[in-house]
Amino acid sequence: MTAGRKQTVMAIKSYQNQAQMLVKNYLLADPFIPYTSILGGILACKVAYELTQLISSFYIKTYPGLTKIQRVEWNNRGISTIHAIFVSALSLYFVFWSDLFSDQLLADLVIFRSSPLSTFGLGVSVGYFLSDLGMILWLYPSLGGIEYVIHHSFSGIAVAYSMFTGEAQLYTYMILISEIARVLLFGYMFYHVYLHYNQVIKMHTFGYVLVFGVPSLLATMNLMWFGKIIKGLVKTLAKRQ
Repeated sequence: MTAGRKQTVMAIKSYQNQAQMLVKNYLLADPFIPYTSILGGILACKVAYELTQLISSFYIKTYPGLTKIQRVEWNNRGISTIHAIFVSALSLYFVFWSDLFSDQLLADLVIFRSSPLSTFGLGVSVGYFLSDLGMILWLYPSLGGIEYVIHHSFSGIAVAYSMFTGEAQLYTYMILISEIARVLLFGYMFYHVYLHYNQVIKMHTFGYVLVFGVPSLLATMNLMWFGKIIKGLVKTLAKRQ
């Protein structure tokens, strides 16, 4: 290997080491995780939007025939789908498989437990809620009415509070598991709150209100949306007959 090539390799390794130190000491350092994860979530939404647009243009024949607002709505659904898959997988891990929130660990109260990964995952979700809420408000009411604004606002506030304070992250991940299983998980969450109520009452008042208020509100809205879906399905079947 020539001297020039050796210098090039050494320079590349030096840049790699500096980049790793930057990521470790700043981007993924505990004090910065909430902020970098939110920015990462916003950036991921942008990437998901562009990928949905690109893939749809090549593989979905009807996509080019959609109106501009219909294409925006379609791309927006791509963002929501990717976020749902990501946060559902992470939530399932923390709720059912991770030892972080296990009752077997007696180090501290389960209601106050968190980790860099759990905080990072919540930050990504905050970035998603901010991005999606921004699109909804910018194109209001094309992408959704006031119910979407309320849903995203309360969800974003609750997730952000849990992320910044480290309180009730277990319950937050229970809520974030996919919409399909949400009704059952709400029941399980309230059962878990009942069993650990002596810990829940030690939270700050705002966090205490969020633990009970936000799940109840979201459950009610999910039931309302489910009712609308059923009504739409019934009308469609009636027309076909």
